[in-house]
Amino acid sequence: MSSIPVIDLISGAGKDLIGACEEWGCFRIVNFQEILEDSLLREMKAVVRSLLDLPAAVKSRNRDVIAGSGYMAPSETNPHYEALGLFDMASPPDVQAFCSNLEATPYQRDTILKYAKKVNQVMREIVLKIGQGLGINDVPNLDDWSCQFRINKYNFSSETMGCRGVQLHTDSSFLTLLQDDEKFGGLEIMKRNGEFHAVEPCPGTLLVNLGDLATVWSNGKFLNVKHRVICKEVGIRVSIASFLLGPNDEKIVAPPELVDLEHPRMYVPFTFRELRNLRMSEKLHIGEALRYYLCK
Repeated sequence: MSSIPVIDLISGAGKDLIGACEEWGCFRIVNFQEILEDSLLREMKAVVRSLLDLPAAVKSRNRDVIAGSGYMAPSETNPHYEALGLFDMASPPDVQAFCSNLEATPYQRDTILKYAKKVNQVMREIVLKIGQGLGINDVPNLDDWSCQFRINKYNFSSETMGCRGVQLHTDSSFLTLLQDDEKFGGLEIMKRNGEFHAVEPCPGTLLVNLGDLATVWSNGKFLNVKHRVICKEVGIRVSIASFLLGPNDEKIVAPPELVDLEHPRMYVPFTFRELRNLRMSEKLHIGEALRYYLCK
């Protein structure tokens, strides 16, 4: 077990949860199995591995809906990494289209649909607990929030030891729910003091990372955690990331409970798509885009 904070999803509201959001920008959750069963986690990981082993011609049918949401082949920037993506995993028709493009079997399709539904429920529960911990009266109900899904494969060999799997970045989303690899580490997060901290595998838990929108929504209280993946072991590392992005069209603003004379509003309102487009066009991948939205 790493020293990353561990939060009980049943009883874990309050100071421990908010402290983890402020100081780490990430935490592990336990006791989520009433919503998302361990058996479904195992089934989904097996389905993901089979999809990532599909021929390149089939995987290439997984096209972008928004930039970076489709198939990502190994590239000069990230030569040991590839991924399949889905936008919007909260929409059953979108999930069905994703499965059809990849020629998913009925079993694979059923597993992905179940997983997407249950992950969305877990993310709703996390946001509710965060709102309760902050004393927020009007917690977002997430009905109009989009979710992105990405399955990641890292092909690490003895020649790639110490190499970067994915460059240092923050997520543009509100939060990311990560089902990481059960055996292979390599994920590192950066603490507020600039030190890197290894995130070791921890079966029976899920990892939550906070992104740029969480920093904005919390009026600067929460850390949008910087993270990267480094090759530390030889093998195929597979993870499943589910991103709670933000409202489809509504602008993000901090709740009134987090704004007062001592804590004036830090950011002007903007939409997730505006932030995503700025990050992509200007290649601002480690949270720098937020400075463009600071209140004057």
